[in-house]
Amino acid sequence: MKPGFAAAGILAAVLASVPALAEDKSNPWFPIPATASFSTGDTWTYAGETHRLYGVQACLRGTYFTNSAGGHVDCGEASLAMLVSLIRDLKPQCYTAAWQAATKTRFVVCVAQPTSGSAAGSRIDLGTALISTGWAFAAVTPNGAPVHAPYIVAQEVAKKQHLGLWQFADVPDPNAIILRDIRNASNQAGQSSNPPANR
Repeated sequence: MKPGFAAAGILAAVLASVPALAEDKSNPWFPIPATASFSTGDTWTYAGETHRLYGVQACLRGTYFTNSAGGHVDCGEASLAMLVSLIRDLKPQCYTAAWQAATKTRFVVCVAQPTSGSAAGSRIDLGTALISTGWAFAAVTPNGAPVHAPYIVAQEVAKKQHLGLWQFADVPDPNAIILRDIRNASNQAGQSSNPPANR
């Protein structure tokens, strides 16, 4: 399976049919536990559930960019390393924005409130932090529209300033890959439904 196809399928299903949910708890915020298993630069699992940052698209594993030393680096691994680093340093709290029961996936928004350092007293959205530093991308719908419009603005600033992954000329844009895979799958489905030509 191509790198972007699985992500595209999950995103398409969520955007088409998942309503937002509130947690049953009096405090809907929850931490990302140290025992979480990180699978991509926007997704982790624990307690039998997948947690994905709402509106964020990490670079895809199995796609590569060329670093300043001329080495080929897995773009998905670079996104993953930054996510783990930010979670370790910021210790954000998350809440469920949407739930997809079929795949046991929580789409979450995570916010940190540092109590010390230069960011003390501010609220830092984890998605904005990843995208504005250039280590993740703003997710788009299957028709190319942004899932969360403010993230597109953050992405454009990072791209213009050549931050994070944007400093590399051959960075593989995951949204372009995913949208191409969706188009190809749609074209193949359309071709297979056409009756064979008379010979």
